[in-house]
Amino acid sequence: MTEIPEHLLKRAQAAREKTAEDAAATSASSGPSDSRIPDHLLERSKAARTGGASAGAVAVADKAAAVVAAPVGGGVPVGASPGGHTQRLLTVVKSGSIQEVKAAPIDKVHTWPHLLGIEFVAALACTAFLFIFSWVVNAPLLQAANFNQTPNPSKAPWYFLGLQELLTMFHPMVAGVTLPGMGLIILILAPYTDRNPSNKPEDRKFATSIMTVHLMFWAVLVIIGSFFRGPGFNFTFPWRDGIFFEL
Repeated sequence: MTEIPEHLLKRAQAAREKTAEDAAATSASSGPSDSRIPDHLLERSKAARTGGASAGAVAVADKAAAVVAAPVGGGVPVGASPGGHTQRLLTVVKSGSIQEVKAAPIDKVHTWPHLLGIEFVAALACTAFLFIFSWVVNAPLLQAANFNQTPNPSKAPWYFLGLQELLTMFHPMVAGVTLPGMGLIILILAPYTDRNPSNKPEDRKFATSIMTVHLMFWAVLVIIGSFFRGPGFNFTFPWRDGIFFEL
């Protein structure tokens, strides 16, 4: 469908207004019997104006109102084409195609307040739970440290036990720098490698696999360091030798 340019519509509207003003001035000065526009053109213009809105089939830039007054000496009217026509057909469009508007459904909501409101309430709930838990449960400090006696086994906090477990298997440079650095680089590059926009886990097999391997690898190291390491950080069985782990 070809749309009518805006400047043509403005030009046609200006021409119609100018013609209406000229016709009103002519009829007022010379009377109804001195009209220079033929009757059949006036009838055609009236029929086109009244029936054009309902039909909607033809878009005309200058309708019959664009007929200008004929020159004094007769001949072709001023502003007409070489053939004497004073009307032009710009395009033919289907009825209702211009006014038809279809809004596509969008499965999206605004971050505020739909998401941030829920997160704010969840943060308040977690804060209240931690406050009540720390008030009810007593968590005293241990006795003062004796710098003349090293505890056996000497274990790092649980979140660092994975690194301490790696130190029993590899060189400190490999266990403390190389392997953790490679893991961080893989996690950083994962979003750029898997660009699947889907939010469904079954469609994100690559990202799910990387995160699962990362969590399982670190969880196994932490569990071994927490429950299967005894005095001297030697391997033990907790059901036989006991658990050498403190929070």
